[in-house]
Amino acid sequence: MPEYLPFDPNPRAPDHVLPKGSCDSQFHVFGPPDIYPIRPGAAYEMPSATIEAALRMHQVLGIERGIIVQATTYGADHRVVLDALAAAGPGYKACANALVLLERDDAYLETLHKAGVRGARFNRLGLGVSMSQADFERCIARIKELGWYAKFQPEADGIQNQLARIEPLDIPIMIDHMARANPQAGAADPSLRALLKLLSRDNFWVMLSLTEKVSRAGFPWDDVLSIAQACIQAAPDRVVWGSDWPHPVSVKQPPNEGDLVNQLYRYAGDEQTLRKILVDNPARFFGFEP
Repeated sequence: MPEYLPFDPNPRAPDHVLPKGSCDSQFHVFGPPDIYPIRPGAAYEMPSATIEAALRMHQVLGIERGIIVQATTYGADHRVVLDALAAAGPGYKACANALVLLERDDAYLETLHKAGVRGARFNRLGLGVSMSQADFERCIARIKELGWYAKFQPEADGIQNQLARIEPLDIPIMIDHMARANPQAGAADPSLRALLKLLSRDNFWVMLSLTEKVSRAGFPWDDVLSIAQACIQAAPDRVVWGSDWPHPVSVKQPPNEGDLVNQLYRYAGDEQTLRKILVDNPARFFGFEP
């Protein structure tokens, strides 16, 4: 199994103070393997990135809310997320891995729901998680029963080849990582075009995240500006932001979170839009108090 680089242990404060109630809509936690064993066949294992380290990072940034997203590393075993939610407190909720909908019973799902889980993520095939169409439909049915949202991680080459499953859905849907559109293709990129079409429907949302990997030009990621701003223009009330800390499967040094927040300021362009992305939109989608 390859070794991936750890997060920057010294997050910098962004250049501007974030609005009260700001939310990091996607980050992960990884714990010691003797406490949280990785699932058999996991595509990757990360250095420890605890909830305590995540909360310290959020404090430096000015983040008061967050969504802990279960990594494929642990599959349907959500102990690391349950423990993190207990430590983080009421300002934090979570998103499960969709495998739990196939592998665990209703009682386990109820435990997750009571702890603050409100969605399930379908990961890209490149991370070794796949399911048949029948299993996928079973997952969607259980999501509807629970009143959760579904979250989709784009493949490395974008989301266009996943549309057959995504387009027919009528439940709340979050598309991660700006659909991993290719900035070199501009407005003609098929993933960007597909994303903008999805965003014309009220149940589709998008996350501004993974800037450092979507970019082909590298820091300061100027080439991603047009993609993020196209998302904001298409659905200003259905856009959120996530740090993706600790930046799993990074083969280059992960970015400093302060730089990622500064980049978000460039995406938003004004304080009103920034507040929507960091406060108002995630409060509505994830169910936080206004």
